[in-house]
Amino acid sequence: MSYIITIDTDKCNGDGECVDVCPTEVYELQDNKAVAVNEDECLGCESCIEVCEQDAIVIEEQ
Repeated sequence: MSYIITIDTDKCNGDGECVDVCPTEVYELQDNKAVAVNEDECLGCESCIEVCEQDAIVIEEQ
């Protein structure tokens, strides 16, 4: 199963919580915003969604 990750950069505050919690290192901070650099590695666990207080991340099944 693969997933599409959408990050609303207007909502993202760059705190890096998603980077820290992701078990497969999908995210990086670039210019103080989260970027899904390894989207193919996403497990769909939604840990990033749970820790993102800004609701900036959406994960959809492809």
